[in-house]
Amino acid sequence: MNKNIKAILREAAEAYYKGTPKMSDQEFDKLAEVAAFDEVGTSSRDNRTPHAFPMYSLQKVFTNELHKAPLNDYKGATIVTPKLDGAAVSLLYIEGKLHRALTRGDGTRGIDITHLMKYLVPAVILPHASAVQITGEVVAPKTIKNSRNYAAGALNLKDPIEFQERTLKFIAYGVQPSMGKTLTTDLEMLANNTFATVIQSDWHEYPDDGLVFRVDNYVDFNRMGYTSHHPRGAYALKVIQKGVETRLIDVIWNVGKSGVVAPTGILEPIEIDGARISRATLHNMRYITDLRLEIGCMVEVIRSGEIIPKIVRRVD
Repeated sequence: MNKNIKAILREAAEAYYKGTPKMSDQEFDKLAEVAAFDEVGTSSRDNRTPHAFPMYSLQKVFTNELHKAPLNDYKGATIVTPKLDGAAVSLLYIEGKLHRALTRGDGTRGIDITHLMKYLVPAVILPHASAVQITGEVVAPKTIKNSRNYAAGALNLKDPIEFQERTLKFIAYGVQPSMGKTLTTDLEMLANNTFATVIQSDWHEYPDDGLVFRVDNYVDFNRMGYTSHHPRGAYALKVIQKGVETRLIDVIWNVGKSGVVAPTGILEPIEIDGARISRATLHNMRYITDLRLEIGCMVEVIRSGEIIPKIVRRVD
């Protein structure tokens, strides 16, 4: 069992409940799955509530692989919006009244944060349906250091007064079930109910990590369907990551559940996208050899898929 990863997860879980998360929910869940981390108590995140509709992630397409974009052959209208970088939240309105607000969690269940979000979103909207789930992003201005962590950490605060003192905004990007024929129509409906939405502005004052391309027409979007992870009618266009340089100070070897021995690089701590990074995956001995890595050398590190830190090259 990977004791080192479990120690990291315990620290992350403790920080999470103190309102100062060290990693995103997606990162925590991924590492917890790898390490079979299911401890209860202060390090548990199992106190979650199901979303009315799943919150899917988006397929990622990088700027050097535009030929792979899934909507290249689609002839209908698409909308392009900023991929805001904060904390995803779902809001459930019953008969027009705010009933529940949840963090994204694993996409199917999240933590109830209604006691906080009620200060950030409308308490009442026009009841276009008996129940409607509105999804969006809680963001903080770029002027705030580590604005993404600042926003995510705010959702873990226990004191509503402290939450209200934070500079935050909820920007909506989805409605389920659909009200009109297009997403644009539904977002305009939300704007009429005093919501900020992704189509109203480019929102450059808030951090983003790319653009979202999505089929606007609901019939076409739903016809395309979903994979187990993301809708086929939308994708996120992302710029190729530029790494951060640091020094490789050690390599440790851990035995996974399958018995495979895998190396992890220990790094001089650096910050990437607001997260403190002090270790990175090295995959196997061949990977180390191919990159000509040795203790003390300088390396370039990225967060692969924005989750797992990865050494991509030696810096000579």
